[in-house]
Amino acid sequence: MHTRIQELRKARKMTQSELADHLEVTRQTIISLENGRYNASLILAHKIAKFFDSTIEEIFIFDEEDEG
Repeated sequence: MHTRIQELRKARKMTQSELADHLEVTRQTIISLENGRYNASLILAHKIAKFFDSTIEEIFIFDEEDEG
């Protein structure tokens, strides 16, 4: 799954650590999300969307290839 987290974070001039602190997760979680190595739980996806004043669908881009 691809995300726009890095793009949105950089637009706010935030570090990965700052975003992690706001979302109450580790910096490693942010790195993994940005690199597509980790899929956020629904709760975390909602927190991220709310933080960026966006929808989950606008942040998380689902590829059909990711399904399998």
